[in-house]
Amino acid sequence: MSSSELSVLRRPNDRLGRRRAINIFMELVAWLAAALAVFFLGIVVWSVARKGFSQLSLDLFTKSQPIGQFGTGSEKLGLANAFVGTLVIVGIATAIALPFGILIAIYVNEFAGKRIKNAVTLTLDVLAGVPAIVVGFFVYGLIVVGRGQSGYAAGFALSVLMLPLVSRATIEVLALVPDSLREAALGVGAPRWRTTLGIVLPQTIGGVLTGATLAVARIAGETAPVLLVCSLVGQGINWNPSQALMTVPLAIFELSDQADAPEQALAWAGALVLILFILFTSLLARWLATRSRRKIAQAGR
Repeated sequence: MSSSELSVLRRPNDRLGRRRAINIFMELVAWLAAALAVFFLGIVVWSVARKGFSQLSLDLFTKSQPIGQFGTGSEKLGLANAFVGTLVIVGIATAIALPFGILIAIYVNEFAGKRIKNAVTLTLDVLAGVPAIVVGFFVYGLIVVGRGQSGYAAGFALSVLMLPLVSRATIEVLALVPDSLREAALGVGAPRWRTTLGIVLPQTIGGVLTGATLAVARIAGETAPVLLVCSLVGQGINWNPSQALMTVPLAIFELSDQADAPEQALAWAGALVLILFILFTSLLARWLATRSRRKIAQAGR
């Protein structure tokens, strides 16, 4: 065998070695990027925990005092009004966005034609990318002007941010349901709507809850829309959404601008609670997503 023929035989091996080297290099780059993300997240969590852990107590969740009028002595501080306001506003946003988001996803994935599906998914993607401050200005002009600030306005603004997240997550999980389940139901004479509600949708409950959980974690930390539509708050705990309500992000924003150290520490404590809430909701979402995938895979067998 000539030397030219041997060189031709060696080329695939050389190419394979080069591909393996590039693959190892890219894996190292990916691991480095992931490690940097975890490192910076650890720095943020540690910084917030170090400055706000001292204020973590039962008083933080049970006491409420007006911002800017805290005592300077041993008086205990709390954010009960902010937690209540966040609970009410996020509840309103979820009640609006969750059913509409699921209905949009069902129509897009089960009934709409290809053109309509592409148009709606593009609209959802664009809406998901709209800055929160723009949504705040839109709701301010639509609802607040002439009517005043309220928890309803804040809930509606957050529902606009939440809607595309719920819809896109539901669309993706509906697409995972095997077509054999739909065909089996249609084959025995079940109408399309009954097949969707009785066969397809129950298989995706875990995925729908995953999208809703991630969306709640996303909107719970929004400050920009709340500043425009629900920032003129009163004193004390208020459950009435027809009035402006304090929220945790708004309390953090206002407390961090105060001169007294106890108020700034309270802002760090509120930030720590918000981070822990997002952490636990994200873990819950991952668990629900894993459970949903297993359920869909078992149904498709």
